[in-house]
Amino acid sequence: MRLLILLLLFGSATSWAQLLQIEVTDAQTNARLEESFAVLKGSAPIKSNNGIITIPQRAFPFELIIKATFYIPDTIQVSQAQTTPLKVALQAQVQEQKNVVVSAGKRRQAIEEIPVSMEILRPQLIDNKGITDLEQAVDQTPGVYTMDGQVSIRGGSGFAYGTGSRVLLLWNGMPLLSGYAGDTQWNAIPMEQASQVEVMKGAASVLYGSGALNGVIALAEKEPTLVPVTRVKVQYGLYGAPRRSSLQWWTTPPMNQQLEVFHSALKKRFGYTLSTTGYHNDGYRIGESEFRARVSGTLYAKAILDKRLKAGLGYNYQVQKTGSFLIWQSDSLGYTPSGYGDTTAGASTVSYNFGQRLFLDPYAKFIDQHNNLHQLKTRLYWVSNENLSNASQSNAATISYADYTFQRKFGEGSTLSAGATAIQNVVNSQLFGNHSSQNYAAYTQLEYHKNKLDLSAGMRLEYFEMDQQKPDSQFLLPGKDSISLPFYPVLRTGMHYALKPFTHLRASLGQGIRYPSVAERFTQTSVGALNIFPNPELQPEMGWAGEIGIKQGFKIGNWKAMVDAAFFVNQYSNMMEFSFIYYNPITQKPLDPLNPSAEDLQFLTSGQYNISDWVGFQAQNAEKARISGLDLSFNSSGQLGKVELISLIGYTYMNPISLNCNPQYTANFSDTTTNMLKYRFKHLAKADIEANYQKLSFGASLRYNSFMRNIDRVFEDDLDPSLTSEVYILPGLKAYRQLYNRGNLVVDARFAYTIKEQYRISFIVNNLLNAEVTSRPGDIQAPRNFMLQIQAKF
Repeated sequence: MRLLILLLLFGSATSWAQLLQIEVTDAQTNARLEESFAVLKGSAPIKSNNGIITIPQRAFPFELIIKATFYIPDTIQVSQAQTTPLKVALQAQVQEQKNVVVSAGKRRQAIEEIPVSMEILRPQLIDNKGITDLEQAVDQTPGVYTMDGQVSIRGGSGFAYGTGSRVLLLWNGMPLLSGYAGDTQWNAIPMEQASQVEVMKGAASVLYGSGALNGVIALAEKEPTLVPVTRVKVQYGLYGAPRRSSLQWWTTPPMNQQLEVFHSALKKRFGYTLSTTGYHNDGYRIGESEFRARVSGTLYAKAILDKRLKAGLGYNYQVQKTGSFLIWQSDSLGYTPSGYGDTTAGASTVSYNFGQRLFLDPYAKFIDQHNNLHQLKTRLYWVSNENLSNASQSNAATISYADYTFQRKFGEGSTLSAGATAIQNVVNSQLFGNHSSQNYAAYTQLEYHKNKLDLSAGMRLEYFEMDQQKPDSQFLLPGKDSISLPFYPVLRTGMHYALKPFTHLRASLGQGIRYPSVAERFTQTSVGALNIFPNPELQPEMGWAGEIGIKQGFKIGNWKAMVDAAFFVNQYSNMMEFSFIYYNPITQKPLDPLNPSAEDLQFLTSGQYNISDWVGFQAQNAEKARISGLDLSFNSSGQLGKVELISLIGYTYMNPISLNCNPQYTANFSDTTTNMLKYRFKHLAKADIEANYQKLSFGASLRYNSFMRNIDRVFEDDLDPSLTSEVYILPGLKAYRQLYNRGNLVVDARFAYTIKEQYRISFIVNNLLNAEVTSRPGDIQAPRNFMLQIQAKF
């Protein structure tokens, strides 16, 4: 596009221009483009200072090309001088902007230029599939698997009873894990506010700290535009009959409903977003109902006296009442909880909770006179769970978070990032007891760009202590076992090389660390026949992740596609996992019934020993593991003839092996002929394809994982064969796994019709083939279900 601008002559007539200033802004948001620059024929590019480009004296007339990363360039002709800055508004490159990510380096980057594997989920996919919480959305991502609230990237995590996470959730660049369990509250994330979901695979602890050992899931909120936007989504669904009639407990099909409203507006110096969501689900399992209501948004403001300063406040509050299902009654009654109908206190494994979630995010962003970025992000995150079934299991936690980041750009696109983070966590709990922790860190990362090459390296120094005890972050100096540092160093490095315009090579190697959560160290509870025991001595886990990859792009007309292949290796030591043990409540340590110590023998012969009370699971540093494999993905969008075709397809091969050869440990495997890690599989495939023709739309999704070969043996065996009556945690599981041993395959389909570009009516069928699948032992997923959805945009 070419813009002809005539500038009026001022002062005495002259053929030379005075200093000319050009203000470069986004045409939609009116925000200054800090990374803009001007190209003048015969001269080096002239960079902007906070979106202002200053052009030195030059003979009239002359031509300028105004550019900014991810924006369409504009060419202007300057023929005369002017006293006030010239304003140029650039349009975003819509097709390219879909491949822009932020989480990899805490700044905007093209996805093909980063040295790690990353996938992007579009808000349109989340809306069009009728997804109701973030866990369902993440489960659509290639290489990612969700298991009863736990997320695993490339096989990095197994089943952990909802505690701890090796994948860090970020909202607006700040961690959002609960203070007591270190888990993600998936249903409390305001997806309607998100511009996109970024899934980064591999260790990312240098920039984000503990919890990013296996990867990062990052969401950034939508920013308001000059044109106000209002969106409304209403959907109504019901569950069909399961394939096995013994599972069906209802006479009237269970139903679910959701209402979602989003609005945004931007004035000259003030903008806001506001959304609200209401959701109700009867649940397809007895007692697993859910009701939640949420309000969230952000207030934006620019300083009146200094345009370089921007501040805002994000907020999110949710209230909910949920029923939690943990263990089935039997394989034939898989939708009925263990203990259902038993009036004995504590017999039922369904628990009802009243929960509240609140976070407040004040932030400020400033560009100094040298064009350096200073950014302060803070958060107050409060979570409360009141157990309505058992008050002794209620808990609450408050996290105070602050992060300061400094960024300086230099050279031909190089960036230096540095900062410091402080986290305070206070837990008040009937279940875990009262605890507190402090986490402080300093970090830096250098990204060097030269022509086709990008190099990056970073380091983080992290300090962590819980309950004012010896720091968990202590680091023993190599070769000096008696000398330690109170902080733990974490390193990463990466490389990207543009071999050709659409061919990109990359390699990365990064370390990670994760500290134990309060729940992993101090939980002691029983749910039916399942017991969990505390382990105050639990230590942090460490690991590293490396990969070599290639990304190849190609284009057919207006249709763009990207093929990605990556070979990866992840290795972990001191890996925390829940292991089956016999427990001595006196010593509060595991016991060996075949070779008991004197203290254990005293307990065993005291008459207090009831095997069903003192066998169960305890979080232990039991594992050393390596996971290697191949990750393939294919993403596309654009027009093929008259059809818009959008796809997100991936296949991951994983070889998750245990490096722990202790026979006492491997004896707990359900399959002792293999060293395959528990609760993992070798093959994972995901695909979503959507075709749009005029006003019609059709989409289909596929999710497949191979058989979960290895689990805890105790889930299949009788707890005490010496007794006349059998005692099982999950009755019928062994026979069930022998029957359903070919993995899981789920197919979804959706149809939609658009009316006047403002309204979209959809009919969605999830689990189209009505397959019976499990995400973990004893967790049979939903049968075929149907949904009617209406989306409106004003």
